[in-house]
Amino acid sequence: MTRGTDILLTALAPAIWGSTYYVTTEFLPPGYPVTVAMLRALPAGLLLLAIVRQLPKPDWLLRVFILGALNFAIFWVMLFITAYRLPGGVGATVGALQPLIVILLAFFALGTPIRTFSVMAALSGIGGVALLVLTPEAALDPIGVLAGLGGALSMAAGTVLSRKWRPPVSLLTFTAWQLTAGGLLLLPVAFYLEPPLPVLSTNNILGLSYLGLIGAAFTYALWFRGIARIEPAAVSTLGFLSPATALTLGWLLLDQQLGGLQILGIAIILASVWLSQKPPQRPRLAPAAS
Repeated sequence: MTRGTDILLTALAPAIWGSTYYVTTEFLPPGYPVTVAMLRALPAGLLLLAIVRQLPKPDWLLRVFILGALNFAIFWVMLFITAYRLPGGVGATVGALQPLIVILLAFFALGTPIRTFSVMAALSGIGGVALLVLTPEAALDPIGVLAGLGGALSMAAGTVLSRKWRPPVSLLTFTAWQLTAGGLLLLPVAFYLEPPLPVLSTNNILGLSYLGLIGAAFTYALWFRGIARIEPAAVSTLGFLSPATALTLGWLLLDQQLGGLQILGIAIILASVWLSQKPPQRPRLAPAAS
């Protein structure tokens, strides 16, 4: 496949993640963030394990649980803490720092050079997200800000390490391992911190099924595929599509207002994503001496 096809397939993941807010608010019972995160990861992981029928070898177990913690358990818990303690605009802007963190981590862990285009794209994307969601009434909560930074760092580290640690298995198997590990780590946390779920309605079951099958199993298989084929900095900036999708769905389905600043923010986000996808230039070979 061409690089353009790889980018488009990978971009589907954050675009679909942008629907999480709508599905959570309209289809799921409120007040169960860790339980919902666990139910999003563990059933999807077990289903994929039943399909691939391959468990990680003992020398890969630690790495799989580290990746499951970074990409799912820690990231999703920090994400929910941020959502509860910060206005959505502040939380999204703090989380938008992830591409900059990825650029730095990829430099130290993978030796990927820091490119001016990547830094410019990350900074412009942060500005676009800020225009998209920040309001004058936005307030700062120290715990919420720290959780947002922790979530961005967790996902950034998971993105870089998922490229560095690539087991000799299919991407579907790699996704199944990480989802299952992340769900298992969340299971005791949900049990001890949150009350039992009420009797689930049909809408609740549909929402959980969507978040697990589409929002986790399908999208993360695409995401890890992209990580394996595209530079980490280029992959991470695709995450800017998530708040843009969330705002667009709110406008289309929840009758939320979309003003001039939000439209400008979406345009800046799309421009930053396009800018970040420019492939790195290969060094030119010096002409052979005659």
